[in-house]
Amino acid sequence: MATHEKHASLHGWDAENPRYWEKTGKKIAQRNLWISVFALLLAFCVWMLFSAVAVNLNKVGFNFTTDQLFLLTALPSLSGAIFRVPYSFAVPLFGGRQWTVISTAILIIPCVWLGFAVQNTATPYSIFIIISLLCGFAGANFASSMGNISFFFPKARQGSALGINGGLGNLGVSVMQLLTPIVVTLPIFAFLGVHGIEQADGGTLWLANAAWLWVPLLIIAVLAAWFGMDTLAGTQASLREQLTVLKRGHMWLLSLLYLATFGSFIGFSAGFAMLAKTQFPMSIFLSWPSSARSARWRDRSAASFPTSSAGFASRW
Repeated sequence: MATHEKHASLHGWDAENPRYWEKTGKKIAQRNLWISVFALLLAFCVWMLFSAVAVNLNKVGFNFTTDQLFLLTALPSLSGAIFRVPYSFAVPLFGGRQWTVISTAILIIPCVWLGFAVQNTATPYSIFIIISLLCGFAGANFASSMGNISFFFPKARQGSALGINGGLGNLGVSVMQLLTPIVVTLPIFAFLGVHGIEQADGGTLWLANAAWLWVPLLIIAVLAAWFGMDTLAGTQASLREQLTVLKRGHMWLLSLLYLATFGSFIGFSAGFAMLAKTQFPMSIFLSWPSSARSARWRDRSAASFPTSSAGFASRW
């Protein structure tokens, strides 16, 4: 039977034992899975923040070029891809619960900073570069989250669990692009002194809402991970031990496949809004926020839900 002290590692984990799994393991694994899904979904929301913010920066008083705005949407994907490498080694080094708390808490920094930055038109472009790179840390969470959840499930169920974790986590892209255009039209944080910017069409834009919306949710996710998740004893490994994976040819082949599939998904997700705005500036269909928001949400959702179902298919 699995035993652990408060905030300590979980000992005696044996997910491959059918009796243990049904009696004890399944409940613990599912609790960790759903907390992980919530935290990962928010991470994807933060990762794609600039896909919704960059397209509106000039509407609130900035004067950035199209190339500069496109760069802001691309940098989170770049830093996210780079940091996924060290993040993939983090769970065996620090523990699943601990690293989920740390990696989720880090995301509060770019959200808070971006909320202040967009309210001051004197904010230099270099600051937005730094914030966009920090948002990339959110994309790196995918690597550690998937690695952590795989430890909790028997091999026959790992595909399903990882499909749910990854697929519903990816849905954060859709959630962000659906909710952000709505919340930036509402004085949600007016009590904090956030001032809206009047628009030519008579509306008002509270762009800081796009970043600050996720802060209370991230805090909830951090607390949920701290009090509700577990670290499995026996899953720790040194960096040297983990680096042996680099000798496996299958890993490199899968990396190329992943580059073409997920890389395309996240790249198109980040750049779609700016691309639509620059190529079809007068299109009524792409008017902000209703039609364009719906189009982006449908596209991202169409990619996220099959990811979840693919996990079940992997069992066969």
